[in-house]
Amino acid sequence: MVRKYHLYGIGAALLDTEFRVSDQFLKIAGIEKGVMTLVDEKRQRDILSSFAKGPNDFLRKCGGSVCNSIVAAAGLGSETFFSGKVADDADGHTFIRELAAAGVDFHNAQLETGVTGKCLVMVTVDAERTMNTFLGASAHLSKREIDETALFNSQWLYIEGYLATSAEHTEMAAGIIRFAKTSGVKVAISLSDPFVVEANSENLRQMVEVGVDLIFCNKAEALAFTGTSNLDEAARQLSYCSISHVITSGADGARCFDGESVFFSEGVTVDAIDTNGAGDMFAGAFLFSITSGRNFQWAADFANDCASRVVQRFGPRLDREDFETLKDQYGLP
Repeated sequence: MVRKYHLYGIGAALLDTEFRVSDQFLKIAGIEKGVMTLVDEKRQRDILSSFAKGPNDFLRKCGGSVCNSIVAAAGLGSETFFSGKVADDADGHTFIRELAAAGVDFHNAQLETGVTGKCLVMVTVDAERTMNTFLGASAHLSKREIDETALFNSQWLYIEGYLATSAEHTEMAAGIIRFAKTSGVKVAISLSDPFVVEANSENLRQMVEVGVDLIFCNKAEALAFTGTSNLDEAARQLSYCSISHVITSGADGARCFDGESVFFSEGVTVDAIDTNGAGDMFAGAFLFSITSGRNFQWAADFANDCASRVVQRFGPRLDREDFETLKDQYGLP
């Protein structure tokens, strides 16, 4: 069966605002560095007000972890679809326009009143990113926003572990994974964030146990999810949970299991200025690769290269010229 889409992504639909801050700014504002924290809209406004007092620049993009990966895959040439809930407000319309400009199809559910979710991404001089997220309309993502016809016509479903932060979304995600598996669609999931894993491990397991073909995670997430202190043991436990997995370690590369063999992909050493979006870029490039017929080794090497380019710029993704350069370098259509 020839399917229309290479990838169908489901996740939070957030309008990201990214800006540079100092460690002192985070300390004064009482923000825990290096993690994603859910906050309310007032808290976001207070942080932005503090930020606005100085001469700062910022970047706004449609975002959310899976959204970033889907946009990356589309930029490389994949046919993609994304489902996420935005409100009928200016931010929601901006989100939809940006997706369309990136070549990503979006579900046709009528927009509802409310507030589109937003994520403040704060980047410090050491390139570490810290996120404060107000889910807004994304907190009410439902089956109404899922296009089962498009999902049925996809090779892979990619879903984010952030959905495990609520019982309602966990149950919905499990149902969607079940539908995908019965439809012959392979399923990949990102464990998303160490904090999410530690706080919602049972919900994540409920999603994974339905049947997952590929788990993406970093070292901290792998250890938290498996409850181990050793990466070798964590990898062994992950092999029981999923057909395959990829454990990323930034510049140290990635450890991969393709269902039969374990191998390593060397990282690319660069001068990083912003790590936001690196993991999302890796996943998007990896999924582009395997849906294009490449093996895991090629996919991991390519994804590491793509991620290394993202961290050298301010912002979570590459631009059109970067994608064209990558295509030329790797002989991609």
